[in-house]
Amino acid sequence: MIKAVILVGGPQKGTRFRPLSLDTPKPLFPVAGRPIIQHHIEACLRLPELKEILIIGYYPQTQMENFVADMQNLYSINIRYLQEFTSLGTAGGMYHFRDQIRAGNPKAFFVLNGDVCADFPLQELYNFHRQCPDSALVTIMSTEATRQQAVHYGCLVFDRETGAVSHYVEKPSSYVSTFINCGVYVCSMDIFGKLAEIFHSRVQEYNGTNYVGIVGSNGNGKDQGHIQWEQEVLTPLAGTDKLYAMPVPNWWSQLKTAGSAIYANRHYLELYRKTHPERLANAGVKQAEGDGNLICTIYPDVHIHPSATVHHTAVLGPNVSIGPGVSIGPGVRIRESIILENAIIKDHTLILHSIVGRGSTIGQWSRVEGTPSDPDPNKPFAKMENPPLFNKEGKLNPSITILGCFVQVPSEKILLNSIVLPHKELSRSFKNEIIL
Repeated sequence: MIKAVILVGGPQKGTRFRPLSLDTPKPLFPVAGRPIIQHHIEACLRLPELKEILIIGYYPQTQMENFVADMQNLYSINIRYLQEFTSLGTAGGMYHFRDQIRAGNPKAFFVLNGDVCADFPLQELYNFHRQCPDSALVTIMSTEATRQQAVHYGCLVFDRETGAVSHYVEKPSSYVSTFINCGVYVCSMDIFGKLAEIFHSRVQEYNGTNYVGIVGSNGNGKDQGHIQWEQEVLTPLAGTDKLYAMPVPNWWSQLKTAGSAIYANRHYLELYRKTHPERLANAGVKQAEGDGNLICTIYPDVHIHPSATVHHTAVLGPNVSIGPGVSIGPGVRIRESIILENAIIKDHTLILHSIVGRGSTIGQWSRVEGTPSDPDPNKPFAKMENPPLFNKEGKLNPSITILGCFVQVPSEKILLNSIVLPHKELSRSFKNEIIL
């Protein structure tokens, strides 16, 4: 049997995902109608040999327990959340919970970063790993970026025939390779020997230091169990015949900023066509009371939660997700957007390239718009579009509009390329602003 580990970080991370992460832990933010890491779980479930999924992070147990209980009830597999006592880095948590990962004597285990979105080819990755030499400790899922964007990721140089990685650098200062690390791995159980070496050398290093800031930490406040997977594990393994990579053409993206959720939403909806066609409302939706059998106009792909109410004169799509309890009035037009739980969209409102927060209300005849510069679909980086919040001059990028939870937008107002923090009641129109 094999296992999977999903690394979700903690509340100190995800600051670029604000305001969406202010009321919902980033790993649980709904994309295409499902929490981000539920897509990871469903990809893992397609592996017949997988018996357990462990979610590791330092979010408080109370923030994750309802989700884990729901997943446990929904799927016939053991799913557990393991809370770190403090941030232990991308590898420290795996080492800290090594006994839980090794329990039951699995042959290998997957590691998936919680902030990646992809058409996860996990079975192919596992088959590739099994064909690697016995010395292989880690196999990386890799994809190709442009020269300009590759430096923002972990870059690797590998043999195209064998997959053996000869060089790995995390976010290099100059060009190394167009092949990048996707944050999805298969690991041999022997990797814990390598993690133990790093941990014990760290303990010796900390014991020898003259200054100890807090108990168990060195002067910079890092716990001695804090281990960075990319810099301290992958980089030294390169060139030792222990690190391999499998390049994949599948769609992949990182969910770093709130704006990148729109791109991930688009691709997950497209994936539903082959994985979960029943989740797409392309064939009809529940209507407002009294509308009979009339259905609204839909341009695929659209996901609408069964509890949402949509007036038959509304026009939705393409690439729209409507959350539970949402109410959409007559004449509303929505495209390339995510409408979260219990939002109310009143008559004749236009919503383009936007995310409307939980419990928010948008008045009649209002416009909520973003104007993203869509990437060229023929370029490799188009599959991982993740626009920064600010440009080089420090100004807000032309991007999507984001409303935090419980925002009130009056009738006949325009919001263009703006970010609104939660619980705001707007009184006028805004353009290219962050409303605090």
